[in-house]
Parts: sequence; structure tokens; C-alpha cells
Amino acid sequence: MTLQPALAVNRQATPELFRSVFRQHAAGVAVITAADRGSRPVGFTATSLNSVAAEPPLVSFGVGTGSSSWPAIADAEHIGVHILGEHQEALAATFARSGADRFGAPTRWHTGPEGVPLLDGVLAWLVCRVVARVPAGDHRVVLAQAVAGDPSGEGRPLLYHQGRFNALRD
Repeated sequence: MTLQPALAVNRQATPELFRSVFRQHAAGVAVITAADRGSRPVGFTATSLNSVAAEPPLVSFGVGTGSSSWPAIADAEHIGVHILGEHQEALAATFARSGADRFGAPTRWHTGPEGVPLLDGVLAWLVCRVVARVPAGDHRVVLAQAVAGDPSGEGRPLLYHQGRFNALRD
């Protein structure tokens, strides 16, 4: 018996095709925060967070250069990385929405190490020192080294798939 390969549709790799392909990829949900030059908190929801290395402890994430958070991220020496739980879908949506008052009520936060705004109630957080900002199309890939953190939050992770926030199934 011969297995036939699945019928593949060869389509040009447009931005729309690229987005459609990555809608099939489930990703964890994080919020990246920083303080701008006036020490005001900024932040955005990211599904591009990656663990890069354990020694030294490095993470990466992408940020659009047109986003409202980019000027602060471009200047920040330190950033906060927050792993969200399934109970924080509203928080993820707030930090993803353009023009939202992301740090206003009901968001709970405090100033952490290196002056980084830290969100309360997350599954885990890191404060990281930015080591590089690499141009990548209309984004920058930020590489940062962890300098402090806490993995002790409770709950299960929030996921992003098919353009929606989701939870793990039992």
C-alpha cells in the first residue's frame, strides 16, 4: 500500500497567509511592561515570548515599531515579563487593546525591581535587562536577560489560538 501525500495548495506567502498559518499555532500569553522616561508604566500583550537560553537566562519577544509601547521599550534598560493565567483573559484583552487605560482600575500592579511595573496575580514574572533590539520587518525582536523573578503564582496558563484566548482542557 502506498500512502499519498496530503493535497497541498501552493499559495503565495502573503501577510494574510502568514497570519492564517500562525492562527493554527497555540501560544502562551504574556504581558510585557516597562516604564517610560517619565516613569509612567506602559505595556502590551505578547504571544511571541520565547525562552532563548538558560545560561545566561535569556528571553525574546517581538514588538511592533508602530505600537504605542514601542518608544518606551526602545529606551528601556529593563522590562517586565508576565505569564498570564487562564483567569486573566480580561487583563490580556486590556493590554492588547489600542488606546486602553492599561494600568487603570481594575488592573492591579506595583513598582518592582529596577523600577519596572509588575502586574499582580500573574502565574510568574521576570524583570529582565534588555541586551539587544534586532530589526525584523515592522517589528523589533527584543532580547533580554532575566535579573529577578517569581514563578509562584497559582493557576493554569492562558493560551492564544485561532484569534481567541483559550484555556487548557483536562
